[in-house]
This record gives sequence, C-alpha cells and structure tokens, in this order.
Amino acid sequence: MSDTLRLAEQLISRPSVTPADEGCIDILVARLAPLGFVCEVIASGPADFRVRNLWARRPGRGMATLAFAGHTDVVPTGPLAQWHSDPFTPTHREGRLYGRGASDMKTSLAAMVVAVEEFLAARPEPTLGLAFLLTSDEEGPAVDGTVVVCERLRQRGEAPDFCIVGEPTSVERTGDMIKNGRRGTMSGKLTVKGVQGHIAYPHLAKNPIHLVAPALAELVSIEWDRGNDFFQPTSWQVSNIHGGTGASNVIPGSVVIDFNFRFCTESTPEALQQRLQAVLDRHGLDYELAWTLGGLPFLTTPGTLVDAVQQAIRAETGIAAQLSTTGGTSDGRFIAQICPQVVELGPPNASIHKVDEYVVVADIEPLKNIYRRTLEQLDTGLAA
Repeated sequence: MSDTLRLAEQLISRPSVTPADEGCIDILVARLAPLGFVCEVIASGPADFRVRNLWARRPGRGMATLAFAGHTDVVPTGPLAQWHSDPFTPTHREGRLYGRGASDMKTSLAAMVVAVEEFLAARPEPTLGLAFLLTSDEEGPAVDGTVVVCERLRQRGEAPDFCIVGEPTSVERTGDMIKNGRRGTMSGKLTVKGVQGHIAYPHLAKNPIHLVAPALAELVSIEWDRGNDFFQPTSWQVSNIHGGTGASNVIPGSVVIDFNFRFCTESTPEALQQRLQAVLDRHGLDYELAWTLGGLPFLTTPGTLVDAVQQAIRAETGIAAQLSTTGGTSDGRFIAQICPQVVELGPPNASIHKVDEYVVVADIEPLKNIYRRTLEQLDTGLAA
C-alpha cells in the first residue's frame, strides 16, 4: 500500500460530514509540522456549527508561494442501506476504493501531502514557498471556511501567488481536465403579489401566477451574453415556484420564485440584476426581490501555473489536459480574490456525492505525482 493510499484511507475513515472535521486536519497537521510548516488552526462559526480551518505555511528561499487548497468535509451519505459497504470504512472492490469523500476530496488531500513530502525530501531548501489552505465548510454554507481564511490573509498581506484546489475535475482519467476558472453564481428570490380570492370569482381576485407568467417567458428567452473563449454563455434558471394554499378553489395571494444565474466574465452581477428588474417593471408587477451573490467568476489564463500543471500531467500520463470552466462553484472563487493564479485538479468526478462514492486506485499515485511534478516545474522555473 502506497503512502498516498494509506493516508487517503485514514481520512475517509473519519465521518466528517459538513461542517464536522472529525480530526482530519489534525491528521494532516501531524504530517506537515515535521516538514517545517507553521500550522494555524482557525475556528469560525457558531458553537453548534463550528468550522475548522487550517492555514499552514513553509517559506521558500524566494518570494513566490504555492498553496494547495481543499476541504475535509463531505456531504451526507444518504440512505445507508443503499451503500454496499460502510461509507466511512474504506473498502476495496474491483480496483476501486469506496467511501464517502474518496473522490471529493480526501484522495486529493492525501496526494497533496505526500507530493509535498516527496518534493521536500528531494529539495529540502526549495525556492518555492509552500502552503495549505483547508476547511471543513466547503460542502455546507461556505461562510465560515475558506472565505474567512482568505480575508485574514488579505489583511496580513500573506496571500499565495499560485493555488491548486484539489476538486475532482477529471472525467475519464486523472489529469484529462483542469478547471482554470469557474462561473459566478447569483440567486434571487422573487415574490410577486396578487389578491387572494375564490377561484369561481376571478374578477374579485388577482392571480399572481398568471401575472408573472409572461415575464418568466421573456426571461427564459433572453440571451444574457454570448460567453467567450473560456466560458459558456450566462445561464438563467428557475429552481422553485411556490404558490397557492393547497386548496383547489383558492386563487393565491402571492407566488414565490427562486432562480439562479450562472454567469461568466462577460456579465456583472449589477448588470444582470438591472436587466432582470427592468423586465419585471415593464410587466407592471407588484413584487419584492432579494438577491444573494454566491461568488464571482474567476479565470486563470494560460501562463506560469497552467503551463506547469499541463506539463506535469503530460510528463506523468501522456495526456494533453483540457482546460475547462464548466461545472458548479468551488472555494476557488474565494481564493481567486487574493491569488492571481488558481486552478483546480483532482481525480475523476463521476461518483461524487453519490451512494458508493469511489476513486479508482490506479488514479491515486498519478495524481500525487502530477502534484509533485508541478512543484518541481515551478521551483525550477523560479530558481532559473
């Protein structure tokens, strides 16, 4: 059993359902501290939802620092009866390692730590500084995790120059896809007001569902932008509609509509809000609207970090990694506010958040080697 696999199993065995860390950070600190990392555990959040964060840093001989970032928390298991083995008992079947967090993202954490151990064993005094930014609040509300650490680093002027987030980005084989950016996310809660009444006397009522329907049809048809070379066009989607009393003979007095923008760098939150509200106003609706900005889009164009990661993947696997900005959000959206170059790279993501989550064992060592090769590429370049 490799060191990476052994550490991955150790982490998977901890039932760290968000926001619980269940000692995962302590396991990692025990590996990092002997390497010369100064480890700072930062607790945040209310007592009944306490989040543990880690900022661990080891200065190099130069000025630049690369941070590995990730999360120790996992999503709930779902029905235990549907799992073929205990989700927190690492189990091997047919070349796969099963367990909650196997792909998202405890294998990445193990690969990062072992990659750093091997890198420092070969280069005890590298030019490149190293850091780890870990949280137990990525799968949850994400308000007491990475965003808190990033703000603290911003205030200190201690931000990294490069960051690799260990999210499971690959499709078929480890290294076939890198996320060099992510779309922004912004949600809205729209309440359209009408007048409740008996369904047999519609002239005495005002049906808000009927009133809002033409506006929804217009919003669905809008081209918000056309995207660009790195991003697909901005998308607007309705996620929930709630209206009515539950009775079949009552016209509702209001309807509540939840929606979300996934937006690219061609649009701003302010412009999207203005355009949507203009549609509502044009249709003469009586409404209330509350906005929640979940994260801004970020993009790392090909350059020092992207080139180093792609070269490392090619050297380890022979794959020409595809750059992509698709998928959901990640903590990269917070890190990108203080770090100029952020990419995401991890194992295949086909089983994440599912019953019987797994990682292919044959993907584990190549991932660790890609991380180590990336460090070597950057360190060599900085020392030149």
